[in-house]
Amino acid sequence: MALIQDLNWRHAVKAYDSTKKVSKEDIDKIVEAARLAPTSSGLQPFKVLVVENQELKEKLVKGALNPECMRDCSHVIIFAGWDRYTADRIDKVYDFTTDERGLERGRFGSYTDKLKEIYLAQPAAENFAHIARQTYIALGLALGQAAELKVDSTPVEGFDNSVVDEILELDKLGLKSVSLMYVGYADAPQDWIAPMKKVRIPTSEFVVEYK
Repeated sequence: MALIQDLNWRHAVKAYDSTKKVSKEDIDKIVEAARLAPTSSGLQPFKVLVVENQELKEKLVKGALNPECMRDCSHVIIFAGWDRYTADRIDKVYDFTTDERGLERGRFGSYTDKLKEIYLAQPAAENFAHIARQTYIALGLALGQAAELKVDSTPVEGFDNSVVDEILELDKLGLKSVSLMYVGYADAPQDWIAPMKKVRIPTSEFVVEYK
């Protein structure tokens, strides 16, 4: 029940204490949880960018809908997907996988050929939408790991992606931002949602069972 207790503890923090910083050890654990996330066909089609530098955060603020949270949190973690699937990217992942497992390269050739047939023919928007969905699995596990560490966090879709992409020059990395995660420690007096009851749809309405 430890995970359930941690998830009941966490909430989307609305104000951070700028004087409190998350240790590198805890940041590394949060990022590692994201790295270990499952992804479609094991492709891991995204990167995680960690911004601690205050000057850089100040630049990113202009794209935020909750600028004070971005400014005052300890770290901003950005989940950025590949701009699209390519044959080279798919091959690189599977070459690495076979090398790490001591298998001959091309061992999964028939499977990767099928992936290329599917993904490379897709329109750019559909292609990136599939990539973006993979990042949310990693975001969820990162939020869970932060909660286990009693590190406060806020998942964020409300930001100007074009601003983040431009400031971090993500196009040069072949990436596009999908979501953010603010990490830090809450400013309790200002975090107005903290005293409120955690509300979720009841299990009886949330779950549909087929027995």
